[in-house]
Amino acid sequence: MIDQGRVLIEACESTDHPDWLRLREALWPDCARAEHLAAMNSFVAQPERYVQFLAYSPTREAIGFAELSLRSDYVNGTESSPVAFLEGLYVVPQARRKGVARALVAVASEWGRRAGCIELASDAVLENSISHLVHRALGFEETERVVYFRRKLA
Repeated sequence: MIDQGRVLIEACESTDHPDWLRLREALWPDCARAEHLAAMNSFVAQPERYVQFLAYSPTREAIGFAELSLRSDYVNGTESSPVAFLEGLYVVPQARRKGVARALVAVASEWGRRAGCIELASDAVLENSISHLVHRALGFEETERVVYFRRKLA
């Protein structure tokens, strides 16, 4: 348990954690529960590559989470490898603008440093302007914008 002032943060090392699943479902509501559980199982099975942190209020209510990975492939906008990558960050609406995301990113940054990284990267879809604002407020700088294309091959 890491005490970040009024926010308590702990690593989540088990898929039997209903708070982690509940918060993931809030962040990614279009993802089926089975997909969430499969991803969670994959993360827990590879602790050398993935880590999950849950944030709790002083009354032990789960109020946010962060998921991170170590990426050794090219990460857009970065200059090093491996890179600590913020795969997901979520804070429940009633706990926003109270330092929870900042505390999660501080713990995430420390995890990345301990893993030998010199950069923490993240992404957000182009139309998610609120995420862009949150990233900037947390000290991230925008590095580039990318539009992906595909062509189906019959």
